[in-house]
Amino acid sequence: MFTDTETTSYREVRLPAPEDPLRAVTALAGSGLFDQYVVYESEAEWSFAGGRLADLRASRTGAVVRHGSDSTTLSDDENLSATVRGFLAAVPVSGWRAYGWAAFELAYLNSELAPLAGDDVLLHLLIPHTEVRITAQDVLLRSADEATLERVAMTLRDPPKVPSVPSVRLEVPVEDTGNYRAVVAAAVAAIRAGDLQKVILSRVLPVPEPVDLIATYAAGRAANTPARSYLLNLGRIRAAGFSPETVVEVGANGRIATQPLAGTRALTGSPAQDLRLRAELLTDPKEIYEHAVSVKTACDELSALCEPGSVQVGEFMTVRERGTVQHLASTVTGRLPAPADTWHAFDRVFPAVTASGIPKPAAYRLIHDLENQERGLYAGSVLTCDHLGQMDAALVLRTVFQHAGRTWLQAGAGIVSQSLPEREHEETCEKLRSVAQYLVPAHEPGQVCI
Repeated sequence: MFTDTETTSYREVRLPAPEDPLRAVTALAGSGLFDQYVVYESEAEWSFAGGRLADLRASRTGAVVRHGSDSTTLSDDENLSATVRGFLAAVPVSGWRAYGWAAFELAYLNSELAPLAGDDVLLHLLIPHTEVRITAQDVLLRSADEATLERVAMTLRDPPKVPSVPSVRLEVPVEDTGNYRAVVAAAVAAIRAGDLQKVILSRVLPVPEPVDLIATYAAGRAANTPARSYLLNLGRIRAAGFSPETVVEVGANGRIATQPLAGTRALTGSPAQDLRLRAELLTDPKEIYEHAVSVKTACDELSALCEPGSVQVGEFMTVRERGTVQHLASTVTGRLPAPADTWHAFDRVFPAVTASGIPKPAAYRLIHDLENQERGLYAGSVLTCDHLGQMDAALVLRTVFQHAGRTWLQAGAGIVSQSLPEREHEETCEKLRSVAQYLVPAHEPGQVCI
């Protein structure tokens, strides 16, 4: 897999914590030092990963591993999880942390639905050339060479300000410009026929003009209240997002957690109106049912993997504010038994039940039939994992996407037997506004400026 077995050791330096971590990571993204990068904000840390020491790109037909200028194509004789484990176990980098993303259709592999996964990359993991980890205490800067270490340190010591560029509020049409309400009605009919209990169906809102993803990320993050945020520039995949929940979190001690959010009402900015909507959310039978079945599925998934008796619901049906909406939220935790690892946990819960459905295989089939296009990164995951067995995987929602000259937003709603097409369409509008009102236009098509 790796022809050069010599282990790379990062050069490291610690710097004082910046006053504004968001400004620091966006400055690095716009510095031009790296042709590819990932920004990832977790609960207590901002990370920047720039350049490539090694990476893995996996599709339905196999995987390609790159290390420096070397490239190795791996057969598809074994399942993808085994390939990922082999790649990470052999990474010739001490103290590595990987950054990357997983497409929604990754879930189709190793099942009869595999042909529906398409031929595109489904999983991309990157071991960066240079990494920055920012906490409230300090900054850990690591790089494979001294010159890059110093250039990044200079940028962090005096990060340039992002010029004040007005965002463009993309109006989210209140009318159904596609056939979303009809699609919801078809899903409700399938649910009432007993085909499944719940499905999340999404719709796409095209963005007519190119946007500056770095400036959009800065503007959107300043205004949103995400559980996680991320900014990706990995060649064909470019995205900026403000995730409301995690797919899975795994600690070095084997503790595993997932955060199902289901049930939605708008946040209007009016305290009285928002309080009324909050009370409505907490008492609406449809929203409560949608949330409860999602939490039960999360418990069932973890119980099938975790130590007996370790699965608990730490909080149940609280309300969390996420940008332009408020959600019913719960947290389900457990403990991994030996020899289960991070990827057993990821395989068990991915994709999130709150972005797929119940049962998942039936939901995948209905999503494929009714949405009529691959989701790709939408409803997949942006994630980090490391040599200690830790993982933090965000659910890709509330995101602006760029690929092949297109820019778009995408949002969905959870459909159950009580769903009303008009309300589900309205819910997608509420979610789309979390990103639509913070888009910053590029100066020229395809140009990114900060």
